[in-house]
Amino acid sequence: MPVKGFYFYMQDVYLIILVLLFILAITDLVVGVSNDAINFLNSAVGSKAVSLRSILIIASLGVAVGAIFSSGLMEVARKGIFLPQEFYFEEIMIIFLAVMLTDVLLLDFFNSMGLPTSTTVSIMFELLGAAVSISLIKIFNTTNDISHLANFINVEKASEVIFGILLAIGIAFIAGAVVQYFSRLVLSFKYEKRLKYTGAIFGGVSLAAIFYFILINGLKSMAFVSNHFVENVNDNRIQIIIFSLLGFTILSKVLISFFKVNILKIIVIVGTFALALAFAGNDLVNFIGVPIAAWQSYEIWSASGVAASELLMSDLAGSVPTPEIILIFAGGVMVLTIWFSGKAQAVVDTGVKLSRQNEGSERFGATYLSRTIVRYSIIFGAAVSDVIPKNFRKKINSQFETPNTKTSGREIAPPAFDLVRASVNLVVASILISMGTNLQLPLSTTYVTFMVAMGTSLADRAWNQESAVYRVAGVLNVIGGWFVTAFVAFLGAAVFAAIIYFGGLIAIAILVCITAFFIVRNTLSHAKKAKAGKRQKRYKRTDIITINEITVESSVNISQVISGIRKRYTKTVDNLGYHDLGKLKKNNKKVGELEKEIDDLKGNIYYFIKSLDEDSVAASRFYIHLLDYLQEMVNSTRYITRNSFEHVNNNHKNLKFNQIRDLKKIDKKLQELFEEIKYTFDEHDFERLDDILAEKQQLLDMVSEMIEKQIKRIRTSESSPKNTKLYFGLLLESKDLISSTLNLIQLFREFYVEAKTTL
Repeated sequence: MPVKGFYFYMQDVYLIILVLLFILAITDLVVGVSNDAINFLNSAVGSKAVSLRSILIIASLGVAVGAIFSSGLMEVARKGIFLPQEFYFEEIMIIFLAVMLTDVLLLDFFNSMGLPTSTTVSIMFELLGAAVSISLIKIFNTTNDISHLANFINVEKASEVIFGILLAIGIAFIAGAVVQYFSRLVLSFKYEKRLKYTGAIFGGVSLAAIFYFILINGLKSMAFVSNHFVENVNDNRIQIIIFSLLGFTILSKVLISFFKVNILKIIVIVGTFALALAFAGNDLVNFIGVPIAAWQSYEIWSASGVAASELLMSDLAGSVPTPEIILIFAGGVMVLTIWFSGKAQAVVDTGVKLSRQNEGSERFGATYLSRTIVRYSIIFGAAVSDVIPKNFRKKINSQFETPNTKTSGREIAPPAFDLVRASVNLVVASILISMGTNLQLPLSTTYVTFMVAMGTSLADRAWNQESAVYRVAGVLNVIGGWFVTAFVAFLGAAVFAAIIYFGGLIAIAILVCITAFFIVRNTLSHAKKAKAGKRQKRYKRTDIITINEITVESSVNISQVISGIRKRYTKTVDNLGYHDLGKLKKNNKKVGELEKEIDDLKGNIYYFIKSLDEDSVAASRFYIHLLDYLQEMVNSTRYITRNSFEHVNNNHKNLKFNQIRDLKKIDKKLQELFEEIKYTFDEHDFERLDDILAEKQQLLDMVSEMIEKQIKRIRTSESSPKNTKLYFGLLLESKDLISSTLNLIQLFREFYVEAKTTL
């Protein structure tokens, strides 16, 4: 049989493909919801309006209602991007399979990176890419006139998507910044008292905006809502807005005055439910729209009795509702994902960290572009500030002063931002999405909610000179990722479609295996990162307030670093003996993790000192010196691993047998020392510290003996300058490593003895 197109004559084959598409749909639901969770969880999680459990319950209700009562009209997948009447059934199935494979891989990649992206943009550009690919193949097989591409693609819709992306990014950021700025001017950071007077108006406007958003974006996708109702809402929107404003303002006043309710919490709770409802009702098409369209295509083809390569899918352009059981199942998968997906938490954390008010470790590193933007922004801000009268400027600045309250170190971490900003995030996002829907603009909820959050954080002066370059770099990374999503989605689906078209069943099997491999690998990698993250959180604690807690925390830090160093040292000596370049490179890279851990600890010194009670402040000097010794130990380890790698990488001669043997002797003694130290600090058996210190001179003498041996070798048999350089370097850094380690033990011993006398 000639290989021309995608010939499947057996109905069972297409049934298998259909089953495969639904399996991919379940996977896509998981990875898609994990990415889109930031849309409705960000504000509630960041402000800690209620407990995390309550937030998840509220979001779950919104998602469940939105999914289960969705009308299930999956229009975009069937006719939104391409014209189905121009494609045969076999071509349609190729397009849908290519789209689902690409979407699962793409969204899972972004989830693993902890970056939010748009599921709307990904699915649309995947449909566009796959359809363009098959269209070009059809054209080259017939007319070779590429201008006929417009006959297959809905060019107008594709153009609207691109325009909507660019428009949404700018408008959402500016709107969020402007509304937050004036909200803060009115309420300030000390908003509790002012809410008694302005809370009713703020609550009325906010709840009315969210209510209108539910009407426009939530209920319109519900199956039980008639078209007549939707038309009435659109025709009477002015009256609805006015009456809802009055009604919710009165309700807010009653709640504040008589029931002493914090109206901001109500806004956040209702807003979270509204966004979750709209997300499930409107974005469900992004996850199951393609498999549903494939199922409908299969039913049309099965009933036709026409060959798969001859049936044009004109009937696919109609409106066919999705069965209720599928919507219920999809809603269940989405709810479970919200509760149990670690990747969803990672994506939400990215949004929260980029918008948080307080300082802390930054997710993204500074870039040239972020530095340039911040530098010129500071210059521009200074110029504007000079124009504003001093008294007026002072009055404005007073509204942005954050309360300077010292909390107990035992309290939970403070919210990333306050309820005012969380409310503005939800209200502005709701208004913008409602307006976009009325104007029939293809908006991405991810783009709108994320950029609103970034705009409000900028207006709230969360991006100060301490953090601005990192926050700007993070925003640029996320925005860049959005455009990468569009490009990769288009290109990936186009390539997959072509591969399936020409490769048939074998190509499908290979692509499915590749997809499964990457999903499993990314899942395992994420689990590993999550485990490492939990370990690093131990390093980042700032809640130490007593001498005992300092002792315990220092013990944990010492044990962890010692454990890392002993592994790296042994592996370096072993791999150097085998001249194993790959393992030496990997080992050298691993030392970078140790350096980052120490850097994180040093970055936390400010918060550590601030958290100490008055009786423990003197212990900060001990902690600073302890970190300095840990830094010296890691630096010595870095020198040993880097120089060993460079020596082998430059193809220099192997170290001689006697040299490797001597290094192994040192390694053996160091392993015994490190094992004893680790046991001491893990078990808090600090009486053993004197015994450890007694071994100091013995170890140093051993290294000195090795140095003398090498000097004799040079005088008699050594003939390699590079070997000599490396060997001396390893011995001297080993000596420094031993000295730094035992100096640290001495420091801890002195601190421990002094602490015992003061307790």
